[in-house]
Amino acid sequence: MGETAVQDDTKTREQFHEVMEYRKLVLLYEAIDAEIDKLIMMHGGRSEDLPDADRERYRDLARKRDDLQNEMRAMEQRLLDEE
Repeated sequence: MGETAVQDDTKTREQFHEVMEYRKLVLLYEAIDAEIDKLIMMHGGRSEDLPDADRERYRDLARKRDDLQNEMRAMEQRLLDEE
């Protein structure tokens, strides 16, 4: 196997690893989003109706979801730039 083939194989493995990391982020994002939905639906479907403790939990989950979305977007850009 030539040097170019080894480099291509290494790049392919790195890309596969990045895609799997992206997938983990997506699954975590979806789980947090479902938890937020469940929390809101327990209180009539409106975040404004959440009691204080649940509102704080909602805000914490929403921040985590936003952070994950930002990570996903950054990773998407990196993956697209590598093509």
